[in-house]
Amino acid sequence: MNTTEAAPQALHGTPAADAFRINLSWLVRMRWFAMFGQAVVITGVTWFMGVELPLLPVGVILALELTSNLGYVGWLRQEPEVSERMLVALVAFDLLLFTLLLYFSGGPQNPFSFLYLIHIAVAALVVRPKWTWGLVLLALFCSGALFFENVPLHMAGSDGIPFKAHLYGIWVALGVGATFIVYFMQRVNAALRSREAELAAAEQRTRRSDQLASLATLAAGAAHELSTPLSTIAVIVKELDRELGQAGVDDRLLGDLRLIREQVERCREILIQLSSDSGTTHAENQSRLELPLLVKRALENLQETQRVDVVLSDDAQSYAARVPERALVRALRGLIKNALDASSGQKRVKVEVAVLATGWRFEVVDRGTGMSEEVLRRAVEPFFTTKEPGRGMGLGLFLTRAVVEGLGGQLLIQSQPGEGTRATVLLPHSEDSANKATQASE
Repeated sequence: MNTTEAAPQALHGTPAADAFRINLSWLVRMRWFAMFGQAVVITGVTWFMGVELPLLPVGVILALELTSNLGYVGWLRQEPEVSERMLVALVAFDLLLFTLLLYFSGGPQNPFSFLYLIHIAVAALVVRPKWTWGLVLLALFCSGALFFENVPLHMAGSDGIPFKAHLYGIWVALGVGATFIVYFMQRVNAALRSREAELAAAEQRTRRSDQLASLATLAAGAAHELSTPLSTIAVIVKELDRELGQAGVDDRLLGDLRLIREQVERCREILIQLSSDSGTTHAENQSRLELPLLVKRALENLQETQRVDVVLSDDAQSYAARVPERALVRALRGLIKNALDASSGQKRVKVEVAVLATGWRFEVVDRGTGMSEEVLRRAVEPFFTTKEPGRGMGLGLFLTRAVVEGLGGQLLIQSQPGEGTRATVLLPHSEDSANKATQASE
């Protein structure tokens, strides 16, 4: 089944404090992996390779890492405000602890000493360049100091470390470094993809706002330009009705004049609606409206409503939503009208309303001709229509989406050629409605 989601993926930029908190959480997770790796390596070289390490100071260093990470975990649960300086301090602290580990395990002779680069890569990802360069200088100072002072490595029964054992260590260190590098690159790529999606969504929102602004301008201009001739027609028809009525003209002719007056009034009401909101909901006050009444209002002024089957769930029978009544009713009425137009003959249209955990759903299903992938993709574009000339301007779905998205919801459209179309509106709970829904479920 072809599917299109008319709601944008809301991908909003996080404030700096939130970004720093995310980075700190990521660093804390990385430290758990680092501690696990250090414990495995120390155990392996001590028990299986016979390398003699000063286990007491090494154990104290690992305990410091463990204690500090537990402290960070507890602190992050309080959702504090995290600054960039905290990230810099944590990376610097890890550099010093790593230097101490190398000091007690051979210094520059330790094959894992090149993992200083991993700390620098971490810094480049989470802090600004000026701080990264400062941490680079710290890493150079610490690694350089190890050339002058360190505790040499020894194996049982040997004064040093055999060259073959050193090569094994390089191989293991290479695997560890490669794993971290791959992880870093995947994280960077994921961040870039997320940023590209965010920019695309922002561009799409801007384009839709521009289109709505253009429609509002067009509607206001049309209302202004047409109001004068419509008023003139209304006045003339009223005078004709009065004079011809006094002259005893045939009632059929008088009935036609009254019909003209009614249609002129209808045109004026439509223009007033267009100029007042043009499909937006910002200017209209929201009011509580029960879902059964909302459906009833949406069915008003529609032809062939006898072909519409309405199904409301038990929760929906008593559920009241806080919505801009006029705008939402018109938007939902447009979906039902589209379904009726697409269902030829006596085919039924189903309207289903249900309350969900996160909001409520209004769904319209028809058994019409359906839409191809290309038509479905363009269905929500303004002024796109497949109807015959004079039967629609191609604004219905576009304005419906604008109303629904303005309320924080989604418009989903699924269609299959020859089988029909399903249009689903998902709207979130308003605060008072959510409280009532929670109480009802309890």
